[in-house]
Amino acid sequence: MGTRGGSGEVVSVGGRQVVVSNPGKVLFPAPGYTKLDLARYYVAVAEGALRGAGGRPTMLVRYPDGVGGKFFYQKRAPASRPPWIELVSLRFPSGRSADEVVPREAAALVWLANLACLELHPHPVRAEDLEHPDELRVDLDPVPGVTWPDLRAVARVVRAALGDFGLAGWPKTSGSRGVHVNVRIEPRWSFEQVRRAALALARDVERRAPRIATSKWWKEERHGVFIDYNQNAKDRTVASAYSVRPTPDARVSAPVSWEELDHCDPADFTLRTMPGRFAEIGDRHAGIDASPGSLEPLLELSAQQERDGLGDAPWPPHYRKQEGEPTRVAPSRRRVAKYPLIEIGRARRKEDALAGLERWKARHPEATAHLEPADVLVDVMRGRSSTWTRVRVNLRHVPPELRPVQEPLDPDENTWASS
Repeated sequence: MGTRGGSGEVVSVGGRQVVVSNPGKVLFPAPGYTKLDLARYYVAVAEGALRGAGGRPTMLVRYPDGVGGKFFYQKRAPASRPPWIELVSLRFPSGRSADEVVPREAAALVWLANLACLELHPHPVRAEDLEHPDELRVDLDPVPGVTWPDLRAVARVVRAALGDFGLAGWPKTSGSRGVHVNVRIEPRWSFEQVRRAALALARDVERRAPRIATSKWWKEERHGVFIDYNQNAKDRTVASAYSVRPTPDARVSAPVSWEELDHCDPADFTLRTMPGRFAEIGDRHAGIDASPGSLEPLLELSAQQERDGLGDAPWPPHYRKQEGEPTRVAPSRRRVAKYPLIEIGRARRKEDALAGLERWKARHPEATAHLEPADVLVDVMRGRSSTWTRVRVNLRHVPPELRPVQEPLDPDENTWASS
């Protein structure tokens, strides 16, 4: 499949010759996987990966220094690219626009791998119709301390709810801590309608399993598994099927059957193991495009919820205020705070922010003894092209007399300035 060229390794796929420059560059230090390994992986699973991301505008998430280094988001396609790389112009809620890559063949996946794009982050629309999503995305995000069995239990509730509304869900591991359920829909509803349907579904799942599922947007209000309805807002993307995630062991977002979800271990699906699985059993999502569903039943549920007093829910912070949206102020910041939150620190690197948390715990051992896993809120804050991490602590389980006050950031410990 590959031959040595003057400036790298030439990968032949689908009648095209794609050069992988610096093919021995290590992207995953622990197992030693290289850029060429990533390219060969995407060739091996191309049929499935293109079923998930093919024909869709795709945001690039690049890791030029591997998973231990800095990464950045790139919406605009690189100026230097082969003439056969397809582009489409996408307009965002901010008013900006960008020409994004539309992969349609295995060679495009190899080209993306050469850019050190580990993950495929497609929008839920086809390049032929950018205003009408053909996919509703159910993102199940467990709060700290939630076990894999509880996550699977919520996924089963999602399956039952979708079935009651005439929709078929196709589950996959996220490649991180969560589960995604993709739902093919007829492309005749707007982004706003799809998001509203996702919100109605999230609230219905919460109603069915209130102990372990939540639709609450603010982190301090969450428990169990959060159903992130806002992943269906325009300009939001998630890692698609077969995406390699930036974990030390190179985990993959793996399509599974509902039966497999009950007993699989997400750690079993990696860049090394997935090609063999794909060759043996094919794509578990092979039938996803066969029967797109209707959102009418979920939109009827949304209308009923609104009549019952459940209107819109908060949007992501960088979206303009929406008509009917409730106040976009976290409970902890309202005039009478519901949750006693304090900020511990912020840093460009997550590990630096978490190191600051450990120093805070050492200073306040009595308060730390009362914290539960979900009381530590780690937010990855995303800018236009990079991210930074904020750490907060919810003191709701700490007796009032033991609650530390908000501390000013220590210049010697504030890694924001030095990292």
